[in-house]
Amino acid sequence: MTIVQLKAFLAALKLGSFTAAATDLDITQASVSELIARLERELDARLFTRGGRRLIPTDAALALRDHAEHAVAAIDHGIEAVRANNALEGGTCTFGVLRNAAYYDLSDLVQRFHRRHPKVTVRLVGLNSSLVAESIAQGEIEAGLVVLPIAAKGLKIRPLFRDEVLYATTKRSPSKGPVTIDEVSRAKLVLYDAYAGWKDPTRRQLLERARLRGLPLEPAIEVEHVETALSLVATGAADSIVSRTIAESASFPPGIDTAPFAEPLYDTIALVQREGAELSPATRKLADLAERTLLAKVGEHAGRAAVSQRVDDPQ
Repeated sequence: MTIVQLKAFLAALKLGSFTAAATDLDITQASVSELIARLERELDARLFTRGGRRLIPTDAALALRDHAEHAVAAIDHGIEAVRANNALEGGTCTFGVLRNAAYYDLSDLVQRFHRRHPKVTVRLVGLNSSLVAESIAQGEIEAGLVVLPIAAKGLKIRPLFRDEVLYATTKRSPSKGPVTIDEVSRAKLVLYDAYAGWKDPTRRQLLERARLRGLPLEPAIEVEHVETALSLVATGAADSIVSRTIAESASFPPGIDTAPFAEPLYDTIALVQREGAELSPATRKLADLAERTLLAKVGEHAGRAAVSQRVDDPQ
C-alpha cells in the first residue's frame, strides 16, 4: 500500500468518479483505475461499486477513509516540515532582542544562528521593549524578546523568565533591609532607557507603585544605557535600579550595593509575536534558539525563575 494509492482512493471517494479524481491529481484515468485496483487486491476487498454515473463507496471504503486521511495528512505535514527546513537556505529573519541582551548570554545569538544557517539574512533589532513590541504589532519585525508589561493589543505573549529588580546604591547600607517606594521617591535617581522614558516596562512598574502611594517619582539624571547609569551610581552621584542578572554579572561595578524592594519587583521576559501571524521558518528557528539560551540562564535562585503562564498587560 502506497501513499499514491491512498491519494487516488480519497480523490475518487470525494469526487465520485475515476475521471474526476484523475483530473484532480493531474494523472490519467487509467492510472487512477490501476492504483485503486492494486489497493483492492492488497486489501482483498472491493472499495467501490458503480451506481449510475457516480461511484458508490462500499463498507470497506468507508472503514478505510479515516485511516487513509490520517496517513496522507501525516505525509503532507512531513513534507511541509522538510520544505520549511529547506527554506533556511535563504530568506530573511527579523527578530527583536532585549536592550541588555549581552547580560542574558544573547550577545552572540546571530553568530550561533548563522553558523547553522549561513544563507539566511538576519535583521536583529535591539531597542527598549516598548519599542520592540510596537514594531512587532505593526508588522515591522516578526517576533522578539521583551520585558513585560507592554501594550498587548494584537500580540501573542508567552512569558519565559522572571528576573528580580534590585535597588543599586553606594549610599545606603544593605543592613537596612529592603527598600520601600517611599525611599525611592525621596532618592536622587539616575534611570536608563532615556529615549523610551516612562514607556519602559520596568520604569512603568516603579511609577505605578509611586502613584498608588501618592508619591512623586522623577529621575535627576536620565541616560540611555545601563552601564552609564551604573558608572554614575559607582561615583555616588545617584542611585538606580538593575535586574539581578546584571547585578550578578562579572562586569557589575565593584562598590555598588544592591537591595530588594520591600514589595518585590520583577522583570518578566517574554517571547512576543503578532496575534494570528505565522512566523517564517528562519524566525521560528531564531526564536527557539533565543528561548533555549534565555532559559539556560535561569538558575536555582530566589530572584530568578522560569514562568509559563500567560501575562497580559491590562492596557
